[in-house]
Amino acid sequence: MPADPAQHHLARRAAAEALGTTLLVCAIVGSGIAAARLSPGQVGLELLENAFATAAALAAIILAIGPISGAHLNPAVTLVDRAFGRRGTGDTVAYVGAQVGGACVGAMVANAMYGLPLVQVSTHVRHGGPIWLGEVVATFGLVLVIFGMTRGGEHRFVPFAVAGYIAGAYWFTSSTSFANPAVTIGRTLSDTFAGIAPRSAPAFVIAELAGAALAFLVVLLLYPHREPAHRFSEQLEGGER
Repeated sequence: MPADPAQHHLARRAAAEALGTTLLVCAIVGSGIAAARLSPGQVGLELLENAFATAAALAAIILAIGPISGAHLNPAVTLVDRAFGRRGTGDTVAYVGAQVGGACVGAMVANAMYGLPLVQVSTHVRHGGPIWLGEVVATFGLVLVIFGMTRGGEHRFVPFAVAGYIAGAYWFTSSTSFANPAVTIGRTLSDTFAGIAPRSAPAFVIAELAGAALAFLVVLLLYPHREPAHRFSEQLEGGER
């Protein structure tokens, strides 16, 4: 039987999400390792280097992957897209699976690039109410920026706004802005500057999902009417659904 075109397109979009998330986590973990080696003991400078490299890579990845999949690169974004009715359940499951898998591969590739064991278990404990609140705020802001802009018709500027927000949130949030459940899971596999201990990850994921849910409600309040001509998925995916 001939292949189902819809399934073919979904496979391409999921592959793009996996690749994009792989590159994103490579940038996060790889720049974290490089920063720690270039500026040992200077945590502020290390964070600045990590934030700059991550934001620059993120903008480029969104521009490259966006025309194929919409460049969610983040289960929180995909779930909110689903809540808005812009994406089906099949797409959502495929995207989230691809994002988590890609994040894990990205951490391993970054480890390998710097001569570290392919898989490490991070010992970097990140816990406590203020840090969890930081993750709620980080994810809330990210989702608000993405869907506020797209529902308001400013989809062309989303890659740069997202990169700018993440660069800033590295500094103004107590958690240094993971803001992404897939990235959080991937970062458990690297015992480096950018890592997070597995026992710290569940609370981060819960905080991220809570921030995304809150942002969804706020976007509905601010932009109650959908703008079909400016929908994130349709604009960035070029209508390939």
